[in-house]
Parts: sequence; C-alpha cells; structure tokens
Amino acid sequence: MADEDILGLIDELIDEEHRLRAAASGQGLSAEQRARLRELEVNLDQCWDLLRQRRARAEFRDSSGSPAPRPPDEVGGYLQ
Repeated sequence: MADEDILGLIDELIDEEHRLRAAASGQGLSAEQRARLRELEVNLDQCWDLLRQRRARAEFRDSSGSPAPRPPDEVGGYLQ
C-alpha cells in the first residue's frame, strides 16, 4: 500500500467520523454507532502510526522490511 493510499483511507475514515460526530451532537448515537466511532478512532490511530513508520524508514533509509500496522492496544489513545 502506497502512502497516497493510506492518506486516502485516512480521509475516508475522517469523513465517516465527522458524520457520526455530527449525528451525535444532534440526535445522539446508538450503541452500534458509538462502537463504530470507537473503531474509527482506533483505525485512524493505526493508519497514522503506519504512515509515520513508513516515513521514518524512508527518512533514515531503512530497508529492513515493510512496516506493519501495530495492534490497537499499542496505538490506541494517541493524543492528536
């Protein structure tokens, strides 16, 4: 997956997150929607982390392999 693909996925996840947050401020969210929002947050954390890993490897010319997404409990809760 290229960096551009990761950024495209991030944009899609952010759009969905914004739609859910807008709904939350109006009518509130169902349990399913709250779970989806949490899932989106974790997915975004993973995508940003993967992108940072890839950029760091490129910056330092590290060709030891392709970085993989880290587990949710490792990246979850990053402060933006």
